[in-house]
Amino acid sequence: MSEDAVDKNKRRFLIQLTSAAGAVGAVGLVYPIVRSMNPSARAEAAGAPVEVDISKLAPGEMLIVEWRKKPIWIVNRTEQNLADLKKVEDKLSDPTSEISLQPEYANNEYRSRDKNKNLLVMEGICTHLGCSPTYRPELAPADLGDEWVGGFFCPCHGSRFDLAGRVYAGVPAPKNLPVPPYAYINDTTIMVGVDAVEGGAA
Repeated sequence: MSEDAVDKNKRRFLIQLTSAAGAVGAVGLVYPIVRSMNPSARAEAAGAPVEVDISKLAPGEMLIVEWRKKPIWIVNRTEQNLADLKKVEDKLSDPTSEISLQPEYANNEYRSRDKNKNLLVMEGICTHLGCSPTYRPELAPADLGDEWVGGFFCPCHGSRFDLAGRVYAGVPAPKNLPVPPYAYINDTTIMVGVDAVEGGAA
């Protein structure tokens, strides 16, 4: 083999090696920048918004995400669930949510945004002593009675909430479950922790 052929092979090898090293270096340089743009654990704990995909949330199902170290419940209520809200109003302590916490846009009978009244978004922390109630969507279970049409039950001290998070009268919890700020990015994605999304739907 001639010296020219060896030199060309060596040159080609060195160029490829240098290119690969440059690419690795570029990735190593860009990664920390991209990572720094994502919210840190401290920022998330302080309340950085949380994006949630609700596209696979079937009617009657609930999913749980974390925001500000609190469980956030997202429930896709059925049309029957919504109709049943009227049936329990006379059993509630604060049916119109006058003393409870929710954004102005969720201060309605469904405690949700007008865009999708079926979607319930709320903090899963009992307003009595901070336990986390359980989701009880079934009708008239033996332990909750014949008039139960679905809602949330706190096993710690027996507080009950309907499927809008409104507290029943005569239980230890003093207020309805809070509704956090949230907004729609699109029809299948919400952002918990903000009232509006720039360039997106409210």
